[in-house]
Amino acid sequence: MAVSTGEHLTPPPVYQQLRARILEGSEEPGSALTESAVSLRFNVARPTAKLAIERLVAEGLLLREAHRAARVPQFDRADIIDLYNSRALIESAAIGALATGGTIPAEALAAHRSLLARVAAGAGYTSEDIAFHRFLVTGQSSTRLARIHGMLMGEIELCIGQLKSHHLRHGGDIADEHQGILNALVAGDADLASARTLDHTYKSRDRILARFDLDHPEGN
Repeated sequence: MAVSTGEHLTPPPVYQQLRARILEGSEEPGSALTESAVSLRFNVARPTAKLAIERLVAEGLLLREAHRAARVPQFDRADIIDLYNSRALIESAAIGALATGGTIPAEALAAHRSLLARVAAGAGYTSEDIAFHRFLVTGQSSTRLARIHGMLMGEIELCIGQLKSHHLRHGGDIADEHQGILNALVAGDADLASARTLDHTYKSRDRILARFDLDHPEGN
């Protein structure tokens, strides 16, 4: 006779399910997500669906124009350039400010160690890469800068997912560049930390653009 463990599998919150669907491409770029549709699909009340949509809009994973349904963003080449250039400016300033304090957030170090382990195991590392940068920026003193960066990173993660560009750069190179940033932070060298952050971000931008151009030979 089978013995019940007493455990019941509870589905993740609507926000998490919807976020995963957007990042994996199940919700196609440009598709609309209404409160009523989300409510029916996940069998939840409309206020719950609304909260999930609003949170995803705040993270940059959905766009909402006045009097229109939220939609999954669709990036063109100019969007990618603007997105990565904005990220570079914000992160270089934030990490430069962090270097003057001489303290590295423990969460960023944990994300870096996790990335190293996943690279060594030949596994994907995108989540750990994103977390490393998020925690470095949230570790500095400006909450406004962290909030703006958080939205940008949501769009960055979506851009990576839509272009299937998770492995455009070798994980070992990413880890080495992260270590270079950490070394500059430990040394308290704000200029070097900023410069290495810019270099790291622009390398990723250029690989993303090359992939976009390959997928869109007709231009945009």
